[in-house]
Order: sequence, then C-alpha cells, then structure tokens
Amino acid sequence: MISGIVSRSSAAFLFGGGLALLFAPDVVLGALAPAMPADAYWLGQLLAAAWLGIASLNWLQRGVVIGGIYARPLVYTNFMLYFVSALSMVRVVFSPAVMWGVWLLAAPMLVLAMTYAALLFKGPFDPLDARSAGVR
Repeated sequence: MISGIVSRSSAAFLFGGGLALLFAPDVVLGALAPAMPADAYWLGQLLAAAWLGIASLNWLQRGVVIGGIYARPLVYTNFMLYFVSALSMVRVVFSPAVMWGVWLLAAPMLVLAMTYAALLFKGPFDPLDARSAGVR
C-alpha cells in the first residue's frame, strides 16, 4: 500500500531527526549552524518535540489510506510541516557557503512536501477497494 510507505518514510525521517535533535542538539545544530550560540540549543529540542509528535502520528496512521478526502487532517499537517520547512530552507540551500548536511535535510523535505501536496490536491495514490476504504 503506497499510503503506508509514505507514512512510514515520513515517520522514519522525522523520528531520526527528532531523536538526534533531542539527545544531541549541540552536535547537530553545531554542525548545521556553526554560528548558533550554545545557550540556544534548547530550540533544537523544541523542534525535536514537534518532529517526534508528528512522527508518532504518521506511524500510528500508517495503515490508513491517505489523500484527497481520506485522512485530510493528517495529510494537511504533514504538507504544512514539509512545505514550510522546504520554503525556509530554500534560502539556506542556495547560499554560497552551504554545508552538505543542509542538503541531507532539505532534499527529503522537498520530496515529502511534493508528495503530500499531490496527496492533498490530487487524491490517494492507492487504488481504493472495499477493504482499504473500510467498507464490508
């Protein structure tokens, strides 16, 4: 089921990033933003809380058909997270002194933003049948 793959990959991406930011914000943020002051690393832990929350939401909804009218709040939440994140990173990625680690963060966000945009505006990728729609 394609919806499950999208939900699982989104959950894995956010879970990995959330754990890294939760337990090692000084290492992650120090590598991505060297000019960030050390007393502001708690911002990374706040971001980790949001990412881990959305990762758990995606993981718990991995068996649901998403797209169009199906699980619209879930799709819209993910779309807004990835779309705003991708737009925020565009300026950073195209600056002359960009580090390679920023590309590792920006590329999946852009791909997932486009995926959730297609799910939001086009509809589910999965062919709907009676079992996946919950009809008996």
